[in-house]
Amino acid sequence: MAKDIKNVEYGLEKIFEGAQDFLPLLGTDYVEFYVGNAKQSAHFYKTAFGFQSHAYAGLETGLRDRTSYVLKQDKIRIVLTTALTSDSPIGEHVKKHGDGVKIIALWVEDARTSFEETVKRGAKVYMEPTVETDEHGEVIRAGIYTYGETVHMFVERKNYKGDFLPGFKAWNSDYNPSPVGLKFIDHMVGNVGWNQMNETVKWYEDVMGFVNFLSFDDKQITTEYSALMSKVMSNGNGRIKFPINEPAEGKKKSQIEEYIDFYEGAGVQHLALATDDIIKTVAELKARGVEFLPPPPQAYYDEIPNRLGVHRDMMKEDINELQRLSILVDADEEGYLLQIFTKPVEDRPTLFFEIIQRMGAKGFGAGNFKALFESIEREQALRGTL
Repeated sequence: MAKDIKNVEYGLEKIFEGAQDFLPLLGTDYVEFYVGNAKQSAHFYKTAFGFQSHAYAGLETGLRDRTSYVLKQDKIRIVLTTALTSDSPIGEHVKKHGDGVKIIALWVEDARTSFEETVKRGAKVYMEPTVETDEHGEVIRAGIYTYGETVHMFVERKNYKGDFLPGFKAWNSDYNPSPVGLKFIDHMVGNVGWNQMNETVKWYEDVMGFVNFLSFDDKQITTEYSALMSKVMSNGNGRIKFPINEPAEGKKKSQIEEYIDFYEGAGVQHLALATDDIIKTVAELKARGVEFLPPPPQAYYDEIPNRLGVHRDMMKEDINELQRLSILVDADEEGYLLQIFTKPVEDRPTLFFEIIQRMGAKGFGAGNFKALFESIEREQALRGTL
């Protein structure tokens, strides 16, 4: 809850003036997953999550080493990429980590300047500024490494009129299940190993000019068996938010340790996708086979009016409906939010998704941490990894 949130150095109201302005970010451009079978993954994300066919690149467009499918839902673009040869670094990435996020692409006004400013501040180069052209214009991309093998790609597309990127063609498909109401990426969470959170936070401060505006310690994020620590990083305009998690000492293995073990290193734990109607979205996702974490006990829903405090009268949702769908509720000074978390979307217990609806609240559901992590621990116990 709000009183449990520590504002580290900057209050929420200071975030816009607190961050440095050498790296203006316009938003998330796309998120690219390296996967074992992009064609089948694309079918899953269309069928289960309501994404639409958007663009394609592969053998038919001149690529010999990879195939990529681009899917879109409102402002969310995901790219699913798979290797076509056994010696591909894409295949090596999937062999080590399983399916997971490789590239978080950030939309910028000037990719060259973004690259130069971050590299001179200590970023490791992934890709030098590269101009890509076709009949629709040009896109400039450049990339740097962040935690683990994850990459931030700067994408400048002000001189491009095409649908996605040069080298891609429109992907027309007769199979496009209807969207489920997902609007944009609210935040993306990264997991790092023991004692790596603070150095990752410092990297975002020094290299990207981000601000650490929320912090949760192992006294706030704890259960009977496990604990973790988290710090939330944001850029100057608040459009990009990256919470960073690390394990903390507990009686048993935390969800972060489980992730690190199976992902074999640091990486993106989950994407939080925003909706304007979480009840409708979650009901549709469940009908399409998306599995969510098991619900908290009855007492959790009995306490929702007290948890909302001064915001209880503004709440429009039926608590019985929220309980039926296992949706969680939390509040801060600004309002309340509703959220729910899927089970891992692949066999390794790594990547999952959060569905979130904000009704004024700026936080990340601190009041739900205990109920959420106890639910995750029940799943860990079933897997034998707690």
